[in-house]
Amino acid sequence: MDQLIPIVNKLQDAFTQLGVHMQLDLPQIAVVGGQSAGKSSVLENFVGKDFLPRGSGIVTRRPLILQLINGVTEHGEFLHCKGKKFTSFEEIRKEIEDETDRVTGSNKGISNIPINLRVYSPHVLNLTLIDLPGLTKVAIGDQPVDIEQQIKGMIFQFIRKETCLILAVTPANTDLANSDALKLAKEVDPQGVRTIGVITKLDLMDEGTDARDILENKLLPLRRGYIGVVNRSQKDIEGRKDIHQALAAERKFFLSHPSYRHMADRLGTPYLQRVLNQQLTNHIRDTLPGLRDKLQKQMLTLEKDVEQFKHFRPDDPSIKTKAMLQMIQQLQSDFERTIEGSGSALVNTNELSGGAKINRIFHERLRFEIVKMACDEKELRREISFAIRNIHGIRVGLFTPDMAFEAIVKRQIAQLKEPVIKCVDLVVQELSVVVRMCTDKMSRYPRLREETERIITTHIRQREQYCKEQILLLIDFELAYMNTNHEDFIGFANAQNKSENANKTGTRQLGNQVIRKGYMVIQNLGIMKGGSRPYWFVLTSESISWYKDEDEKEKKFMLPLDGLKLRDIEQGFMSMSRRVTFALFSPDGRNVYRDYKQLELSCETVEDVESWKASFLRAGVYPEKQVAQENGDEQEGQESASEESASDPQLERQVETIRNLVDSYMKIVTKTTRDMVPKSIMMLIINNTKDFINGELLAHLYATGDQAQMMEESAESATKREEMLRMYHACKEALRIIGDVSMATVSSPLPPPVKNDWLPSGLDNPRLSPPSPGGPRKPAPTSQGSLGSAGGRGPPPPPASGRPAPAIPNRPGGGAPPLPGGRPGGALPPPLLPSRR
Repeated sequence: MDQLIPIVNKLQDAFTQLGVHMQLDLPQIAVVGGQSAGKSSVLENFVGKDFLPRGSGIVTRRPLILQLINGVTEHGEFLHCKGKKFTSFEEIRKEIEDETDRVTGSNKGISNIPINLRVYSPHVLNLTLIDLPGLTKVAIGDQPVDIEQQIKGMIFQFIRKETCLILAVTPANTDLANSDALKLAKEVDPQGVRTIGVITKLDLMDEGTDARDILENKLLPLRRGYIGVVNRSQKDIEGRKDIHQALAAERKFFLSHPSYRHMADRLGTPYLQRVLNQQLTNHIRDTLPGLRDKLQKQMLTLEKDVEQFKHFRPDDPSIKTKAMLQMIQQLQSDFERTIEGSGSALVNTNELSGGAKINRIFHERLRFEIVKMACDEKELRREISFAIRNIHGIRVGLFTPDMAFEAIVKRQIAQLKEPVIKCVDLVVQELSVVVRMCTDKMSRYPRLREETERIITTHIRQREQYCKEQILLLIDFELAYMNTNHEDFIGFANAQNKSENANKTGTRQLGNQVIRKGYMVIQNLGIMKGGSRPYWFVLTSESISWYKDEDEKEKKFMLPLDGLKLRDIEQGFMSMSRRVTFALFSPDGRNVYRDYKQLELSCETVEDVESWKASFLRAGVYPEKQVAQENGDEQEGQESASEESASDPQLERQVETIRNLVDSYMKIVTKTTRDMVPKSIMMLIINNTKDFINGELLAHLYATGDQAQMMEESAESATKREEMLRMYHACKEALRIIGDVSMATVSSPLPPPVKNDWLPSGLDNPRLSPPSPGGPRKPAPTSQGSLGSAGGRGPPPPPASGRPAPAIPNRPGGGAPPLPGGRPGGALPPPLLPSRR
């Protein structure tokens, strides 16, 4: 049983020597009390030496974890001075002061970083105690104003743990009800299961007073009771009075004091040391099963993590080869799942990535870039007008020249090169992100990851160049021959009829089909008109409407799209919003919505805004075209050209016919482009890269050179592996140490609960508590005659025969003679006559 405390010290050593910080609350005793309560003197009496700093104010400014170990020699060891033995206790005191100043400075500040001191001596019992700073109320010197809260927080950090016993030290010359130590202990241990009371300075009480009621556990009782000690006075400390002489004087004081001599064997520092040793041993015995369970849980958790490390040898080439093959196989499956899509742990729940983002690039971003390319209607009609007149030359054009159609279409087709090349760039950029994400699991081997990324990225860049060449070749195919016999082409006759119908009606015929639905925020609404808030928008080919929510029951407004344009809105420097904003406006300056010149809409991401823009383009709402003019003369020339075409009805009809032809043919070309470009990218880049990773990546890695260097661990991975192995072995060692303990030991049971009403009503009448086994100081029910005369409740008078009544305390069964007169109700119990033990 006596070996349980060294067992805990061995557990602490097992973790400390392996350099592992385990979150285990090992059993220990925390010493709590106010300033100058005598905490340090109690600890010094345990050791029998002066080794703790002395002085005024806060002397203990860091927690001191003191391990007392019964040994043959007498010396001390500090955890921060490994391997150094301090045989002089003056040196131990100086080292405590220096180590305190190293962390807290010399300005009376405090720190919760503990100092670990281990004292070996043949005169001590095995104990583990924590000396904590004394409670203070007022900041002194450079101390922070919240010094009281800081000290309380530090104390709670230790005493809040269920494995910590609380040694509450209170001086006898102060009121026990105002004890700071008992107040703190009550907060974390309301049942008093872990609290042991220590009363110091019993020799300093005023004459005629004593602490007998406290020591007999009658005033503010604790389940573990109170123990009184007498420490050296300040004069004795300054006079270097020997601690052994002080202990002899303490023993003499208790034996000679009339209030304490009946319990002298249960008072004094030696008795306190034995009690703490027994209590801590019992406490360790009670907490070891829970400690074992916690260690086993941690070990089971570590088993999964260190399974690949337990038999790891850095110089074993077979393990490195196996790891390399596993990494490449994992990369192959991750890349394919990311592109093809799969419900795995790699699924990104925050944004689009991998195959989903490439799909958006194919079907939304490419469409948007193509439509945005040729959206300036005025510029297109001007080019057609110039082409028609230049083809006619000096002649008057009676017929619409087909050469103008071919020239304009070729210019429009040539402009497709930019959006399709941009589409390839976006796909390659996303593929690079996918490769980096899939090689993230190789971070344990940085050289392997670097080589793998380099080989795959180089291959993607080669395929990117080849793909661009092939896609540009598709555009060249379109430029090589104008297929005006295409089944979807409108033809000259239909184009002229369409232009004539448009001139007669003045409107364009569009089916009012729904193009897109979703949430957007109207940014520029004032507070008086509802403020900026999200609405549910429904975009059709003719109008855009918004509702309160997606149920579409409460329509807020419907805005016709005819004549509207799109405009990007730059966020101001002072704007706190991170949303991406664009606006709908009318080029002629009229109000778009109520009294607003433009309707500002915003989305969370750039991708959402680009998608909405593509949808608006399908509805015929184009971005504004801001073309910087070189000089005023060129602008005037363009205006005069447009005015001239407007003044010539025949030229205007020819422009309209060519415009319809160009629009019809470009629809065919863009439809083919939108279909063929994703197919080309998919075949030439994505599928080819997938095949390369599955079939040729491993061969390229082997061809790069030495595999041993490539499979070298990173410093972080090696440190993590060693740390996990240390924790694993520390857990195993701790479980082995605990397994050596026989739990079939005999310990004294915890005292039963006592009435511990700490309220003022309980303080007014401390006799409400049950008496301790030692008995009360004075027997209370002594006036039996008065009780008998007052209420007839005393013992009955002796019978007439003169035979004396049996002694009341020794009467079997505790019963009394029957009441005279045959009073119903039976016998009353005898009065309590306690005797002093």
